[in-house]
Amino acid sequence: MKALVYDGPGQRVWRDVPQPSLREPTDAVVRVDAVTICGTDLHILKGDVPTVQSGRILGHEAVGTIVEVGAAVTTVRPGDRVLVSCISACGRCRYCRVAAYGQCLGGGGWILGHLIDGTQAEYVRVPFADTSTHHLPDAVSSEAALMLADILPTSYEVGVRNGNVAPGDTVVVVGAGPIGLAAISTAQLYSPSQIIAIDLAQSRLDAAKQFGADVTIGAGQDAAEVVGELTGGLGADVAIEAVGVPETFELCAKLVRAGGHVANVGVHGKPATLHLEDLWIRNVTITTGLVDTSSTPTLLRMLAAGRLDTTRFITHRFALAEMEAAYQAFSHPNDTGALKVVLARP
Repeated sequence: MKALVYDGPGQRVWRDVPQPSLREPTDAVVRVDAVTICGTDLHILKGDVPTVQSGRILGHEAVGTIVEVGAAVTTVRPGDRVLVSCISACGRCRYCRVAAYGQCLGGGGWILGHLIDGTQAEYVRVPFADTSTHHLPDAVSSEAALMLADILPTSYEVGVRNGNVAPGDTVVVVGAGPIGLAAISTAQLYSPSQIIAIDLAQSRLDAAKQFGADVTIGAGQDAAEVVGELTGGLGADVAIEAVGVPETFELCAKLVRAGGHVANVGVHGKPATLHLEDLWIRNVTITTGLVDTSSTPTLLRMLAAGRLDTTRFITHRFALAEMEAAYQAFSHPNDTGALKVVLARP
């Protein structure tokens, strides 16, 4: 089969690799019908995630069809159409028992495209299939479901929920890429009074407006001054970091009000400065997190009921074999306007 293989920082290739097979009785082999690329994949290619070894098949988001299951798998069977979660869960360890699947101690967590071969391939082996896949109703399209593999639960859980967004809040989202836009979308579930999006690219600020941002702040504007004016000098109740570079984290800490929340969602590859000399007295709560995907069943029900529009994240579509072209489009959003790309089996 063909797969997108990471060959070290800056190196990727779509090439022939062995087709996966069952290794454990809890495994499933899934034919990949639709897959996407994540900003985390770009961080891997930059060398920001050194735990990813050369030769690894990238990708951790997919919708596919079960082709084979292990003897211990009971909830899915060959022929089922499923969402492959970005997080695998053993279902038995201390963390899984409290739905903190991202911290799984039993061999799960974020492993696809990280510690084991991932989804940017024609087939993928999915460990713990009973607890790491979600059966898709016929009414939900593969494209729509694909956005629930990572970006929607990540933004909702690590950004909106960890940030304790509440009715009437002022929410600042720093970074209007797919994760930031998903944070804007899911923050609206809690009726904030205003959502402010900050980004350097005008195309992404335009997208933020379309996704529900009330105010946008771009290059050349003083974000602290604008947020101060909009909040009577207090600052934001919640600042969500959705980029993963030191400057954006430090900006969030600058924009949040006393007693507010900074929710870091971005994947960081370099140290950021925590200005405790300013923050220690201000009762600021800072949270970090890897998505658990505990919210995926809820989001999937909302999607099936027509309460979420996830296909609007998709700006580019490719055949599965056009992986290199898809990476080119996704990694140059300022030129292409790419938000999420979908690669589908013909």
